Amino acid sequence: MTSSAKIYSESQTDAYKWKAFWTVALALFVMVMDFSITFLALSTIADEFNVTLRAVTWVAIASSLTISAVLLPLGRVADLTGRKRFHITGMSLFVVGALLAASAPSLGVLIGARVVMAIGGAMGQAVVTAIITSVFPNNERGKGLGMLTMAVAIGATAGPIVAGPMLHFFGWRSLFVFLAVPTTLAIFFAIRVLDDQRIGSTKPVSGRRYDWPGAFISAGALALLIVTISNPFAFDWGSIPIIGGAVLTAVMFATLIWWELRFSSPIMNLRFFKNSTFAFSTLTRLFGFVGSSATFFLMPIFVQSFLGFSQLSAGLIMFVGALGMGLSGFLSGRLSDRYGFRIFTFFGIGTMFLTGLGLAFFTMNTPVWVIMPLLFVNGLGMGMWMAPNMNATLSVIERKDYGSVSAFLNLVRNVGSVTGQAITTAIIAGVMAARGVEIELSKLAENADGAAGEAFLDGWRIAFFVLVGFVVAAFTAALFTHPGTVSASPETRIDSPAKTPVPASSASSAGAD
Repeated sequence: MTSSAKIYSESQTDAYKWKAFWTVALALFVMVMDFSITFLALSTIADEFNVTLRAVTWVAIASSLTISAVLLPLGRVADLTGRKRFHITGMSLFVVGALLAASAPSLGVLIGARVVMAIGGAMGQAVVTAIITSVFPNNERGKGLGMLTMAVAIGATAGPIVAGPMLHFFGWRSLFVFLAVPTTLAIFFAIRVLDDQRIGSTKPVSGRRYDWPGAFISAGALALLIVTISNPFAFDWGSIPIIGGAVLTAVMFATLIWWELRFSSPIMNLRFFKNSTFAFSTLTRLFGFVGSSATFFLMPIFVQSFLGFSQLSAGLIMFVGALGMGLSGFLSGRLSDRYGFRIFTFFGIGTMFLTGLGLAFFTMNTPVWVIMPLLFVNGLGMGMWMAPNMNATLSVIERKDYGSVSAFLNLVRNVGSVTGQAITTAIIAGVMAARGVEIELSKLAENADGAAGEAFLDGWRIAFFVLVGFVVAAFTAALFTHPGTVSASPETRIDSPAKTPVPASSASSAGAD
């Protein structure tokens, strides 16, 4: 190849990676905006259907629960069907679910529509990170992941900005109609831009079966875990259903581990955890998302339902946190390619620890000029560690394995988020119920000076102290996460035992697609 032809080829590759990025980033942007919009709309939805905090949070929890249950099995399906087709199908389901949600006559129907949206969103999440890491070369992986974090932050930022005025002037149903529009555009661009060969889709391997037992066991175990933690039926924590659910969850996870270690083509090869970098970076990710989950979940409730701000004002207040996450995510992702992931992980999680303590002491008299800067700094901390952490995990994985591992990492994020949401909801609702003041969200601001407000703040404080504990656990796991190398040894590869190990030199020299 001549020098000019090589330059032209590299230019084409560089142009395509950005086309592919913006195509899938638009879809991810909508999915993240969906969550931030939903959180901000919870109070309004509760008002229309006359339900309590415990009931309305299922609009959010059911969606996260569904994604957590099906994400890993769907990641394997994407390997069998092709990432382009899979991505387009998922976005189509998302549009259908959004239109159903917009016309929901009851809370039950709305939750069902959210499940449909969640299945479509899970299909998108299962492939988006794999597509990005496949079109970016290894030495720019942090850049691609940082840009992905920025897309997440933009979605979280746009959510409150869009939701505030739309809730105020058009009502919560208009939000779901709005979500369907950019998703439809994302489908169109995906049809035109994505190419399975260039986005890293792998051809099905003859003789390999889909891991149906693993898929069902993992989905059931994760669903039961979240239901047990969230306790939607308000059972006593020492009751037979709760204890039985915890025991059955442990048995199902033990069964899943036993099965996945023996099946020739598992939905996720657990032998990756023998690599210390992979294991500790995954723990950091799990604990970090548990610790940070309640900020965008509880703050809209605090600002809108407890302090009594309008939807528009609440959206503007929440904007600053997402803005901070976007700025730090963009910079830390790029810089982690040059300086490594550890320094950004430490500073980011440390910042979350300090701001989490500050959030715990919010009261009805906390001024906005204190709330907004603290949310901004908290967002900076969140964005600072996310992309470098994912970069650390993928740095010890071969490019051909990005698909299953990317789905797994998104699963860890969702499980962490929904676990944090469930824990905080259970704590606050439990404290209020124990004091006999479990009331509708619409009446919380009216009773902020009374027993209901006092119980809410006590539950709020306990919830954030618990979350800060998870942040400390994330920091501890990060201390044990050291830079590693791609290993092609049988102990860390996901290939079936019958396959011949690839020499380490071949693994380390894998280039960009």
